[in-house]
Parts: sequence; structure tokens; C-alpha cells
Amino acid sequence: MGQQRRDEGGARRAPWFVRALPVAMIVAGVVFDMLTPPRFTAVPLFAAAPLLAAPLVSFVATLLMGVAAILGVSGMHVYNGTAAQITAATETTTVLTVAALALVINRVVQRRGEQLASARVIAETAQRAVLPAPAERIGGLHIAARYEAAQEGAFIGGDLFAVQDTPHGVRLLVGDVRGKGLGAVATVAVVIGAFREAAEQERSLEGVGQRLERALKREGDRREGLDAVEGFTTAVLGEIPRGRPLVRLVNRGHPEPLVLHADGGLDVLRPPQAALPLGMGDLGEWPDRAAEYPLPDGATLLLYTDGVTEARDDRGVFYDPVERLTGRLFPGPGELLDALVDDVRRYTGGGSNDDMALLAVGRPARGQPERRRIVPVVPPAV
Repeated sequence: MGQQRRDEGGARRAPWFVRALPVAMIVAGVVFDMLTPPRFTAVPLFAAAPLLAAPLVSFVATLLMGVAAILGVSGMHVYNGTAAQITAATETTTVLTVAALALVINRVVQRRGEQLASARVIAETAQRAVLPAPAERIGGLHIAARYEAAQEGAFIGGDLFAVQDTPHGVRLLVGDVRGKGLGAVATVAVVIGAFREAAEQERSLEGVGQRLERALKREGDRREGLDAVEGFTTAVLGEIPRGRPLVRLVNRGHPEPLVLHADGGLDVLRPPQAALPLGMGDLGEWPDRAAEYPLPDGATLLLYTDGVTEARDDRGVFYDPVERLTGRLFPGPGELLDALVDDVRRYTGGGSNDDMALLAVGRPARGQPERRRIVPVVPPAV
């Protein structure tokens, strides 16, 4: 299905059959007046048409709908021979007043839509500034990232990713901040800013995690209300050393990453022990311990937020990326993420309840061809 069109204010336009309802109401009013005795009236239909059009169409279209309603009620009185009666003047004045009110409503709705569009642009610009797309090649690795909003046209949320080449290897971050909107975007900026600084300076991945913990605590101290006591971020921190076929991970309450091998095999990178999300250090002190996992040549590391694992089909069954991706081959990280996003949307029937941030890191194999055979994520129906 094609994307629905938007008006000048950036708001989603209603489907054509909804916008056609005011016209249908005027036509129905004319037919009703022609087929019934003069004592019956279709004034409610004529009056409702411009009111219904006001939030759906442009100012000019609303004006034309009001004129059509006035002409309709006046014409019906002429047709019925009641134009000289006081009832005709009263009903025409009523429709005229309602049409004028519809124009006022249309202008209010239009301005509100422009304000919302402006706020959306500001929020999207802010999030794109703190969440730039990484380069396709970093430290000899192939990189791809995607941010998929739950609502079409929205790019405002708390999912995040970052990749940085450091003296300690390529370091990665995928996380999910509690909350939505500009407040979540502000926390995303804090987390990514702290990560970029710590990734360069800290010798260990555990040290990077502690720096993020302290940054979130400072952020919580300056906030008030629920955000001050329930602000947290689930995250996976990763480190791929140069020249070594492995990845180190610190998982703080986040969905488990996957490694997709060149032969279609798949490994789930489960942490050796559970850990609380970042920002919840006051509830207990458990020192981070990075775990090492194989990442051989030709393999791809996949990290994602819970927008993937919490996606449901029409029966309420959760999406299982392990089941859906096992045995599949992809030419590179970008194609993997494209296929995964498409598969999630097919699985949910085109919608999702949560945003998705995805990061794929491929370690190229020696002598690997430019492209490999592709097996679709969902086999085509016979």
C-alpha cells in the first residue's frame, strides 16, 4: 500500500471516501427533500456537511461545501414552493451560520496541524543530531543501522545505537531509554555523549558501563517526578578487538544479541548472569563482567531493541528472531536489517507497538565474494 498523502501542515490526510462524506450528505439531503413532502426537511444533513468537511479538507474546500449546503437548502425551498415562508429564511440562516462556524473550525485545525508538524520537525532534527547513522565501514568491519518508528512518519523515541573506532577496538552500543518524546531524546543525548567519551578513555568495557551508569544518575538527579526515580536504560555494550575473531559484551537488561554465521547457523549470545539496566545502580551493586563470544570471519553480529522481540501477530504471538533468521543468508549487514524490518512488519500486519533500533556488524571473510546467495527471511507462498 502506498503512503497516505499529507496536507500542507504535515498532518495525515483522511482517505478519499471519508473526505467524500460531506458531498454525499448534501446529495442525500437533496434526494430526501425531493422524495418527501415539504413538511419534512433535510436541513440537518445540509448543516452537518460543512462541519464534517472542516477537519478533513482545505479552507477553500470547506468554503465550497458551505456554499453548496446553502444553495442546497435554498434550492429545495424553491423546488417545494416554500421559499416565501419564514421557515425557509430560518433554515437558510441556520445553515449559513453553521457554514461560517465550519470555516472557523477549519482554520483552528489547520493551525494546530502546522504547530504539530513544526514540533515533529524539531524533534526529528534533535534526534537525528544525537543519533547519526554510522559509516558503512569502521575499523575494517561492515556496519549497518536502522531506526524504525512504531508510527509511520514519527522519529521520536528512546531507542539508540552508536559505533566508535577506538584504541581498544570497535566499540558498540545499542540501548532503549524508558519513555518517549523529547524527554527520551534528551536522555539519548546524555547516554550517547557519555558513551563516545568513555569509549575512547576507558581501557575496559566494564569501565565504559560504569561511566554510563554515573551519567544516567546525574541525569536522574536533575529531573523531578517519575523520571527521577524510574529513569533507566536497557543496553548492550560491545567491543570487537582488532585482529581477534571475538566480541566482548556487557548486557544490562537488554535483548540478547545474535551472531549469524556464513553457513546459516545462528548463536544466541546469552549473558553469563543477569544484570539490571543502566541507571538502576541504587537498587544494588553488581560489578559488570564482560563476556567473550566467537565472531569468526564471515559472521554478522546483530543487536536490536525490544521493539523486535515484542512485536506480535494477530494471535498475540511474539516475534522470534532466532526462529525467523536461523538458516538464512544475506549479502551483508544492510540487507540483513532490511529483511528483518520487512519481516517484522509482515508478521505484525504492517504495524508495531514499539520503536525498533537495529545494529548489524559484519566481519568480512577472506576471499569472500561481493555478494552471496540470498534466502528470503519468509519463503514465498506456493
